[in-house]
Amino acid sequence: MILVIKLFILFINILYVFFKIIPSQRKITMLSRQSNYPSKDFLMIEERIKAIDHNIKVVKLCRTLDGGINSSLLSKIKYGFHTLLQMYHIATSKVVVLDSYCIVISVLRHKKNLKIIQIWHSMGTMKKFGYAALDTEEGTKSEIAYIMKMHNNYDYVFASADSYKEHLANGFHIDKDKIITMPLPRLDLLKSQRYKEKTQSLVYKAYPMLKEKPVIMYCPTFRKNEMEFEKALERLIKCIDFDKYNFVVKLHPLSKVILKEDIIQAKEFSSFDMLFVADYVISDYSCIIYEAAVLNIPLYFYNFDMNLYLKERGLAIDYYKELPGVISKNPEEIFESIEDKPYDMNALQRFKEKYIFETENATENIAKFILSLI
Repeated sequence: MILVIKLFILFINILYVFFKIIPSQRKITMLSRQSNYPSKDFLMIEERIKAIDHNIKVVKLCRTLDGGINSSLLSKIKYGFHTLLQMYHIATSKVVVLDSYCIVISVLRHKKNLKIIQIWHSMGTMKKFGYAALDTEEGTKSEIAYIMKMHNNYDYVFASADSYKEHLANGFHIDKDKIITMPLPRLDLLKSQRYKEKTQSLVYKAYPMLKEKPVIMYCPTFRKNEMEFEKALERLIKCIDFDKYNFVVKLHPLSKVILKEDIIQAKEFSSFDMLFVADYVISDYSCIIYEAAVLNIPLYFYNFDMNLYLKERGLAIDYYKELPGVISKNPEEIFESIEDKPYDMNALQRFKEKYIFETENATENIAKFILSLI
């Protein structure tokens, strides 16, 4: 296995030499394997960059390999051609922006004038990742990580607040002086009354019942083994008083759990957009809590598998000390708190101030920073 990886890295580096002969263009390439479609952050950055300088070329390459190593042969072949496309555009760009781990960014020897920016795909860190999660059950094996030079070659990493810099430095195995406090563009949407009203209108048109009662939204993180999660979700649903509340479940896109038809999932809307109609958010270890905090939505934490999760993955923050809201493995306790106990909005405000740098021009700041490198 190790020999195969080393031969693969050698082969694509030899191939990349020929791509590097092609002159660089005034071009920015955006890479993601989070989804097959560009994120809101990518689209907002592109729009603002082109508004400032319409002569800049922006290329977005977004593709996920569903199933990973267990994907079908056809999927792997398609991803192989996508990798070649990545290599061409990286070799001919001035700046590369990515929001996830990209193999060819890490293992290739790039042109000296290429600048690489890792913006990551969440507004904060909750779970350990990268080098901080090596050799855990859900993490990468150390030997593989170092051979693959995981998260190598970043010139800059963006953080949503100073408080994340230590977490990001550990996860990416980089010096803290490469990390810049620069929140993601989606912060502008969270603070936009116009976007809020537009999103609410679309959601209420599709689900008019959400206007009639308070909305509790459940946003769990993804688990590779979902057997215990399904049981925990059933216990949570049994506690809901559907006469008093709407209950919306937003599963992770990779989840294979099938819910009953009477549970609102609103699959045509992202978890991000559904926040604009939520009155309460229940989560566990998902980073959506940071976005909910910006919107001042009361947070509750259903950590039914805390001990197992700490063993298999680990957390980057002091869970019980930092999180603003009731934390319980018992769903009844969570709903009793929603029903009967006033929420501590001061704790939520402290959490938000620590973990989100609330600038008014997040997209503008990022666009100007990227253009300054060209």
